[in-house]
Amino acid sequence: MAGLIRREDITAVRERAKIEEIVGQHVTLRSAGVGSMKGLCPFHDERSPSFHVRPHLGLWHCFGCGEGGDVISFVQKIDHLTFTEAVETLAAKAGMQLRYEDDGGPRRSPHEAGRRQRLLDAHRVAAEYYVAQLASPEAQTGRDFLTARGFDRSAAEQFGIGYAPKGWDNLGRHLRTKNFTQEELTASGLLSQGQRGSYDRFRGRLVWPIRDPAGAVVGFGARKLYDDDPGPKYLNTPETQIYKKSQVLYGIDLAKREIAKNRRVVVVEGYTDVMAMHLAGVGTAVATCGTAFGTDHIKIVRRLLGDSASSAAGVMLSSGSAVGGEVIFTFDGDAAGQKAALRAFEQDQRFASQTFVAVEPSGMDPCDLRQAGGDEAVRSLVAEREPLFRFAIRSVLAQVDLNTAEGRVSGLRVAAPVVARIRDHALRGEYARELAGWLGMEESSVRQAVSRAARAPRAAGDGGGHQGGRPGPGPGPGGDGPSGRGGEQNGGARAAALRYADDPVARLERQVLEVVLQLPQHALEAGFDDLGADTFVVPAHRAVHDVIRAAGGVQGFGQIAEQLAASGAGTNATERAAASWAEQVRGLAEGPVGVLVTELAVAPLPQDRAEELGGYARGVLTALLRMGMTRQVADVKGRLQRMDPNDPAYAEAFADLVQLEERRRQLNDSA
Repeated sequence: MAGLIRREDITAVRERAKIEEIVGQHVTLRSAGVGSMKGLCPFHDERSPSFHVRPHLGLWHCFGCGEGGDVISFVQKIDHLTFTEAVETLAAKAGMQLRYEDDGGPRRSPHEAGRRQRLLDAHRVAAEYYVAQLASPEAQTGRDFLTARGFDRSAAEQFGIGYAPKGWDNLGRHLRTKNFTQEELTASGLLSQGQRGSYDRFRGRLVWPIRDPAGAVVGFGARKLYDDDPGPKYLNTPETQIYKKSQVLYGIDLAKREIAKNRRVVVVEGYTDVMAMHLAGVGTAVATCGTAFGTDHIKIVRRLLGDSASSAAGVMLSSGSAVGGEVIFTFDGDAAGQKAALRAFEQDQRFASQTFVAVEPSGMDPCDLRQAGGDEAVRSLVAEREPLFRFAIRSVLAQVDLNTAEGRVSGLRVAAPVVARIRDHALRGEYARELAGWLGMEESSVRQAVSRAARAPRAAGDGGGHQGGRPGPGPGPGGDGPSGRGGEQNGGARAAALRYADDPVARLERQVLEVVLQLPQHALEAGFDDLGADTFVVPAHRAVHDVIRAAGGVQGFGQIAEQLAASGAGTNATERAAASWAEQVRGLAEGPVGVLVTELAVAPLPQDRAEELGGYARGVLTALLRMGMTRQVADVKGRLQRMDPNDPAYAEAFADLVQLEERRRQLNDSA
């Protein structure tokens, strides 16, 4: 196959791409012990963090769905790329020039190499072009639009706002001078195709760049400025390889750190609302791009919040913030805004965080509110948020006349199902009590109505139920069990190993393999390579041991470490050697054994201080060595009992027994 990336370049990409930084662009990672980090899996819906990263090995694994691998496989899966495209993407971020093997076949052209990166490059150049055009005389209308809404030049620069000229193909001609092909420009969504040929999709409009969490421009939102423009008020990039409107949030690149830090996200409705929020000091604001806030958006937000069922979702701090985090929706005060808020209620059941609504009484959006009342008014809007459950209940009650007996009964009928859909049983009871007060009814009657509504069957897909499994302990550390096809496909050796989870011998074997793959320097010191091929009794563990032996044992790690030290690798030679050796072991593991190898290499160790790791590693390794030695002693004694003392082989077997007993004594002494 022509155009293969050189192996040494792939290795260099793995080393230079810091996995915690790449993963951290999509998932909020928190410490899970020495050298380990964890967060919510981006590949399946979960409420307890079971996604673990081991930075010094460059590996990740989800103990919920069973997915795992290195930084390249993560980029492949998160961005839906081929292996080559993922390597090229990481190389571009690291500023590396890749080399390709020349096997006599046709060469990959620059346009064929890294299609996704080419589209990202085209958007980067387009964004720079639009920003430059905002200073042109023609863009005065656009500048006036921003000024009228309280945004000055520095605000435009902060958010990268630009202007798309009115001409037919100004951007297209500019991009062609930068060596982008017609095919690339059409695929990017920057150009559209008409009867007269291709033309700029955005013309005569103010343009906002839409970025992914890493800050790369993946699309644009463009606002109509002129009356003779026949298009919609807002026009967005069409669906492309890099832009999926259901999977992007405007402002996420600017807000992600504040969201993770403050455990709060504010969801607004437009680009100017995001700007107003950020400029007013609410740096956690984001907005959807031409679509309703949906399931994929929830997954993005939950990963950044670290939204975990283990968080106390109903507990409030003295500051008014929820321990489990907050999701605050801001909507216009009109009927459409209330309808949007009720749709948000349907999605709330997917959050472990508390969910709120912030609606300005007079109906102003955050941008208008900032102009009318200044930054403090915007901050007050967020501070005076109302719990979404209360808002939803009061909204349905507003549809009936509570001054009549018939109206109150109707109110109970429409509000009881809303209360019944509250996931938290304690909170459900509290809202049942509040509903009784709002209706002026006996609390017992309201509670009965809520209980009946909770038992009533609900239509599939109505958004109220929890999808993706209930929270609970799973087979791995800290998380949900296998979910969906991923867990089934990757089960194999992993599932077989879990069947022995309660066996103390199997547990010790697993601990030893975790130490060997994560801390091979300690395994080398303890003499791990002296273990026989039959040391491990669990078949899956024996298969992993076989792969380690095929990789040269931990002695192979020692050789890599010596080579790196000799080359002047410095103080991180051991970590680099461990990562390189672990990659060799993974490369030799096939199918489900490979999944188990990755899981063992990423599993958190039961020590939370670096100075304790050495003692723990020596302890479990010594325990397994002693157990194996005891098994060997028993085998030799049994053989001696079956032999004639006059047999010449008897003396040789007895000498073996003496030697084994001495080694066992030394192990006991060292332990």
